[in-house]
Amino acid sequence: MNTQRAKQIFDSKDTIAVKLEGQPVWIEEVDEANGMATVQVGQKPTDVQTVSVDRLSE
Repeated sequence: MNTQRAKQIFDSKDTIAVKLEGQPVWIEEVDEANGMATVQVGQKPTDVQTVSVDRLSE
């Protein structure tokens, strides 16, 4: 995924399925300048990771 698409998904009112290496995630923030995204992994709100957007897929 590219940074622009990650930002579109983050800004969307729709729920769009996103995965990090096959595991469902929720995008919480997109750092466009650095190509990074903060994502919640699974159902635990405390399980948050910052990853490169190119590791994300739809």
